[in-house]
This record gives sequence, structure tokens and C-alpha cells, in this order.
Amino acid sequence: MSGKFTTVRFTLDGERFEILVNPDPALSFKLGKDVGISQVLAVDQVYSDTSKGLRISSEKLRKFFQTDDITQVAESILKRGELQLTTDQRRTMVQEKRKQVVSSISRDFIDPKTGLPHPAIRIEQALQDARVSIDPFKEIGEQTKTTVDIIRSILPLKSENVKLSIRVPPQYAPQAIGVIKGFSEIQKEEWGSDGTLIATMEIPAGIQPSVLDKLGSVTKGSAQASILR
Repeated sequence: MSGKFTTVRFTLDGERFEILVNPDPALSFKLGKDVGISQVLAVDQVYSDTSKGLRISSEKLRKFFQTDDITQVAESILKRGELQLTTDQRRTMVQEKRKQVVSSISRDFIDPKTGLPHPAIRIEQALQDARVSIDPFKEIGEQTKTTVDIIRSILPLKSENVKLSIRVPPQYAPQAIGVIKGFSEIQKEEWGSDGTLIATMEIPAGIQPSVLDKLGSVTKGSAQASILR
């Protein structure tokens, strides 16, 4: 089969079904993007083994999929099966997911010794030292949890939230409330008679410096923040 195609594999009740697909549209489809099956399917045929060109009979398709319509069967296989990524696709997806995992750890965890988030380069080094394998399709929350469990023996990590009380002068309140909502839901919001904003928010300790830096920027350093115990 042509090297410009890739395969989607699906096993049902011990029987293997494979389709040949165009790599980029197939990946877009698997990622939930609006791509028609006609753009994805490279060959209008279902196989038991694409490498050998072994085709599935119409009778067997009807038995397992209640139809022998290739488009319908192919769509079912694509949704439920495993897409074989090209080398470039896998490399790109793993790199992007790795960045997301590092960012998630930096945001949600701190160094218990300093109370500050670990720099991204330190987290990345821990992933390398622990030889963490990134699954390009695994949901980011699950992937982060798995990674944290692995690197904790190398890098001390503590998950902690902080509750902040923010006070902003009236002239900067409209900009500040947008910043606050961009980081977290506001737990409590009060407005003074002069337009002063007093808001309470709870955030991962790791992003506290970023929150304060952004608030300081939009309020020209006039915002006041205190940790609520």
C-alpha cells in the first residue's frame, strides 16, 4: 500500500478491521474537528490486514456493523479504532502534549521547600531523567497525574491552592475584574460606593506570581492582594 496513507485499526469480538486513511484529515477527525469521512477515507474498502491487502467480505461487515455501506463502517472504525500516526504527527503531538504537561505541573504544584512553582526547565529535566513517556492522545489531566506520580521521586511537588483577597481602586476595576476572571471564578465580589473592587479568588499556588504580575500591570501597581487563611 502507498506510504502516503496510514491505517486505522479496530478489533471487535476478536475480529480485526482496518481502513486506509489520509493522515492529516484522519487526525483532525480523531481530534474532534469537523472533517467529512470522504476527506478521511483513502480507499473505499475495509480490510482485515491492509499490508497484505486482505479485504473483509460484505457478509462479515453486515454481521459486525449491521451494514455493508463502506462509508458508515469506515466512520465507525475511525471513531472507535486506533489511528496509526505518522512519524511527524506523533513527534508534533508528543511535543505539544509535553509542553502542556509541564505547564500544568508548573501551574498546579509548588516546591514545598520554597512555596514557589518549579521553573519549566526544571520540570522538563525531571521528565527527561525519569524517562517519562508522553501519550499524545491521553487527556491532559490524566497525563499530568501520571507524570507527577513518576517524577515525585526526583522533584519535590506539593499541590496547594491559595485564597486571595484583591482590592482594586475604582479607575482600574473594570480591567482588573477581567484579569481575575481569566484566572479563576470569583468566589466573592464586592463593590464600594466609589467603585472600588474587592474580590476573593482561589487559585493554584503555582500561578500566584502570574496573577499578581498581571494585576500589577493593569492597575499600575495599585492593586492590593492578601492571602486569606
